[in-house]
Amino acid sequence: MIITKTPTEIELMRESALIVSKTLGMLAPHIKPGITTLDLDKMAEEFIRDHGAEPGFLGMYDFPNSLCMSPNAQVVHGIPNDKPLQEGDIISIDCGALKNGFYGDHAYTFEVGEVKQEIKDLLKATKESLYVGIREFKAGNRVGDVGYAIQKYTEDRGYGVVRELVGHGLGATMHEDPEMPNYGKRGRGKKFVEGMVVAIEPMINLGTKRIKQLPDGWTILTADNKASAHFEHDVALVDGKPQLLSTFDYIYEALGIESDEEDEFKAKAHDKEL
Repeated sequence: MIITKTPTEIELMRESALIVSKTLGMLAPHIKPGITTLDLDKMAEEFIRDHGAEPGFLGMYDFPNSLCMSPNAQVVHGIPNDKPLQEGDIISIDCGALKNGFYGDHAYTFEVGEVKQEIKDLLKATKESLYVGIREFKAGNRVGDVGYAIQKYTEDRGYGVVRELVGHGLGATMHEDPEMPNYGKRGRGKKFVEGMVVAIEPMINLGTKRIKQLPDGWTILTADNKASAHFEHDVALVDGKPQLLSTFDYIYEALGIESDEEDEFKAKAHDKEL
């Protein structure tokens, strides 16, 4: 069952999403060779709590940490550890926060130092596919329209689209209806309605779409051990159009990156008046 949100609830969800956004922005300058994912996890937990929220992932389904940290061939759900990141790595950081009874949940794949061009191309295409998918989250469309758009954009560039892991509705629980696959057929699936909030999150592989799981019961990685990228935004359907609740702006500010990629999806000042 799809649980729609009121304008007031959407603003509360924006608060939760922005705590995640700020957490990722805080971490960004620290993501360098030599730092461990466990160090980053501790920093994130403290930051989230200092901002009046609870880490959304810690203890959920017995997950042991506040961040899912997935380097290189790991797709998602990597467990933070004490192994230092190395020059040329990439690291997907998926973060959640719970505040005012609602969750924020989004992710970004960071470069560690200088990475190979084929990896840069993968990250660029995956992030672009996120916005291609978000454009299809609008009144009158269906789940399959978003999945189809992401799938076509990435497969046309030769990448593998993970099938077993999907985006999802978001609200008072981390995972609500509908599931949001990154593949699909136009016109299929549940119809989008005003007040929906979803997490759209392409998980795209450099090689095969197939995946495998480590014995820890959590970590998912590519079957061919080639790199995987993951980007995620929280999006509300407002006045029939997609509106971002999360942002990568704090990451870009920390890294000195200029971008207008989110402009078409941002709420105008009058849209946020309650």
